[in-house]
Amino acid sequence: MATIVMLGAGIMATALSFPASENGHDVRLVGTFLDREIVDSIQNTGVHPDLDLKVNDGVTAFQLEDAEKAFEGADLVMSGVNSFGVEWIGEQLATLMKPGQKFLCITKGMRAAEDGTLQLLPDTIRSYMTPELAESISWNAITGPSIAGELAVHHDTAVVFCGHDKDDLEWIADLFRTDYYHVWTSTDFVGHETGAATKNIYAFAAGFAEGLLKSQGKADNRYVMYNYGAALFAQGQKELRSFVTLMGGRPESADGLGGVGDMFVTSMGGRNVKAGTLVGQGIPFSEVRDQHMKGVTLEGVAAIKVIGKALGPLTERGVIKPEEYPLCRFLYSVVEEDAPLEIPWDKFFHDLT
Repeated sequence: MATIVMLGAGIMATALSFPASENGHDVRLVGTFLDREIVDSIQNTGVHPDLDLKVNDGVTAFQLEDAEKAFEGADLVMSGVNSFGVEWIGEQLATLMKPGQKFLCITKGMRAAEDGTLQLLPDTIRSYMTPELAESISWNAITGPSIAGELAVHHDTAVVFCGHDKDDLEWIADLFRTDYYHVWTSTDFVGHETGAATKNIYAFAAGFAEGLLKSQGKADNRYVMYNYGAALFAQGQKELRSFVTLMGGRPESADGLGGVGDMFVTSMGGRNVKAGTLVGQGIPFSEVRDQHMKGVTLEGVAAIKVIGKALGPLTERGVIKPEEYPLCRFLYSVVEEDAPLEIPWDKFFHDLT
């Protein structure tokens, strides 16, 4: 039996507790300062209020002030906080983790330096640790199409655990593998994590077609805009693959679960797609952000702001060409400048012959 500690008691961290606990492992959910009501609910009723499901036996919830107790004897540590809290996660884990532990990252996204250099979030977390501690930890991550609620109710879910050491990956994967949670492993850590970070960008664009139909009063029309959506999806996949290559990953990783698979499921719905739908209806993004979806966490928009902003400096430095990433550049203008929804079709698929 292994001891697994998840920092963050959100829906994805808790969903992952189901296969792990069903395999007989000791799972400890440590809430952040935002998770107090969730932890209270689990401690008092056993129910996660957002999932509306009872957690399994073998899963214990801890408030943040009890984190040190929860981390005692941990074999595997996981981060279950979204990209907005990655610096906080780094600060916490720098004091809570011990040499030789294995780490599995759920958090997706990137940070960028002033010169446009992009950094994966596990590397951001790592930067808060001493070099000695960071070098002793096995760094791994989960990528692929995984909706928390579906996983929690045992719908078939296929993912990739990526890292640097094949033996460590297989050991971690075996903690979670069940007849419904299907785990592959890959040592292309950079490629898969880049795909996981950039797919959120294009989920925002997935809402445009529905919004346009609504604005035209054609939402129930027989002829919808699948052609439009498919073209945006295809260009998004091209750019995702290019980002993987830019970051030093294997391009083919973009074509599997950690790339196009994850991009597909993220484009099916959720908060980012809803924001894109409102923009498609002709509402400026600043109004969407400040009125229609005020206070809502938008991972896709956050990715657009970080990565889209980095494209300018990267172009100026000659790292990328001006004609590369036209959809990402356009989406950046939508969220930063309230640019109208005029898709730059002629800039897409520029390498076709």
